[in-house]
Amino acid sequence: MFESIWFALWGILWAVYFMMDGFDLGLGTLMPVLGKTEEDRKTILNAMGPFWNGNEVWLITAGGVTFAAFPTTYAVMFSGLYSALMIILFALIMRGISMEYRGQRSDPRWRSVWDLFIVLGSFLPALLLGVAFANIFKGIPIDEAGVYQGTLFTLLNPYGILGGVFFVVMFMVHGALWLAVKSEGEIHDRAVALAGKLWMALAVVAVAFLVATWFATRLYDNYLNNPLLYVVPIILIPLIVVSSLVLVGVFIGRREYWKAWFSSSGLIVGSTLFGVAGLYPNLLPSSLDPQFSLTIYNSASSPLTLKIMLGVALTCIPIVIAYQVWAHRVFKDMLEEDELAYEEGH
Repeated sequence: MFESIWFALWGILWAVYFMMDGFDLGLGTLMPVLGKTEEDRKTILNAMGPFWNGNEVWLITAGGVTFAAFPTTYAVMFSGLYSALMIILFALIMRGISMEYRGQRSDPRWRSVWDLFIVLGSFLPALLLGVAFANIFKGIPIDEAGVYQGTLFTLLNPYGILGGVFFVVMFMVHGALWLAVKSEGEIHDRAVALAGKLWMALAVVAVAFLVATWFATRLYDNYLNNPLLYVVPIILIPLIVVSSLVLVGVFIGRREYWKAWFSSSGLIVGSTLFGVAGLYPNLLPSSLDPQFSLTIYNSASSPLTLKIMLGVALTCIPIVIAYQVWAHRVFKDMLEEDELAYEEGH
């Protein structure tokens, strides 16, 4: 029982991380398109400035849950996907450093260099997280000993790349909508127009990814072979994904940008949970032999550890949620002109 509870918690935490950090990863990726002037770039940075570091707490939480509840899966994941995960880690580090250092000098060349790192530090994690999760859905080449039989380029297969593109476009829509909520004037209008165009691209990519998932993974087989277990996910999760995708476009057309952003959040959470639920009870399916797969049963900690850690999680996670609610409440208002004078890092 505890294994299944932790599996659900594992999936939910990854979904929440993608939802929370997705908008600032998307905004950073869109900076060359939306940041026409220095004032525009300051608007983008201030739109995500109070939130981005708090959002990454969910990444630490999701990684911590993997380590505490499923240590074997953690070990195989971080050894087999080592190159991709290290690129993600260094990209996120450089993004944080860039936000602090770009404002230390007014030299345009100085700022352009750090802006480039912000873009790369946002685009690469979005892309590689999508690649990583698509490959997990597909199955990764791990042998009986849990040793990864591949390289970084093994992950860059057509389905993995399509998953990466899906994440990047989804996060860009999420980020453009966030900027539409937080800004006004020309940059607001550009964000709205871009969100509408990206939404159409997202609809195409989402359909392509779902179709490719039918042929490249066993997710649908898991759903069909476990109808009683998946009664709720079969009905509810796809409904959330499809309706959220449609509602994003509807609310953009109605100029109800908060509702569009929350619909985008539903799309991200629903898409993640659709894939995670389809894995159950696998955590890391093996593409070499299903018997080599790491599951919630053969990679979990002891029942006592899971029980104790569940108490810790139920105590600490509400604290993280309370902090996030407080931060969003304090910085809920639209950005004002005087805030743009603030330089990150001063």
